[in-house]
Amino acid sequence: MSLSLVRRLAMLSLAAGFLSGCAAGAGISVPLFPGVSIGVGVNSGGDVNLGLGTGVGPVGVGVGVNQRGQVSAGAGVGVSTGVGGGARVRAGVGTGTVIYDPNAAPANPPPRH
Repeated sequence: MSLSLVRRLAMLSLAAGFLSGCAAGAGISVPLFPGVSIGVGVNSGGDVNLGLGTGVGPVGVGVGVNQRGQVSAGAGVGVSTGVGGGARVRAGVGTGTVIYDPNAAPANPPPRH
């Protein structure tokens, strides 16, 4: 399994539902330099995500931002197989979370004593 696969899976994982907890999605990524790719994807909830990912072996990690400015981070694992003509079929699973939401209510400051 190539690092290119892992980077793509990381990007797909980011695009595939970090904001909703469990969703499906699809995306595409392009290598920037060895070990790092940039990609765009869309999940079943309609969120479009632009992300940056990397990986080692079957494990990938990445961060992304969606059209509402929410920043997510996540990790995934996956596999691929050749289907002929240089094409590959890939599948993976991942998990992640929103690490910044510009629309979230501000945290309440601690009470003053």
